[in-house]
Amino acid sequence: MKKISTAELERRFDAGEDVDEYFDLSKAWRPGIAALAQEARAATGLSQAKFAERYRIPLRTFQDWEQGKRRASPAACNYLRAIAKLPDQIAEAIGDQERVA
Repeated sequence: MKKISTAELERRFDAGEDVDEYFDLSKAWRPGIAALAQEARAATGLSQAKFAERYRIPLRTFQDWEQGKRRASPAACNYLRAIAKLPDQIAEAIGDQERVA
């Protein structure tokens, strides 16, 4: 992990530069992924397979997330948070033509 001043970090972040190298995200990604995946799926009432299909996530990846066996990127975590709050709207936004029941 590289060191940088807060002001420089903010400048780079505001400029849209990648600042991940200045953070140790290895521990931040894993602990909550299982809970996020479970919460998102519970909001839909779908099986793992139907959830993965509806939200276009590889089934094995989703299973590993739900069991805490695989890390998820911050973007994937945010995707799961969005699904948990707005499951139908997210499915519609990504082109789910038929509701998976």
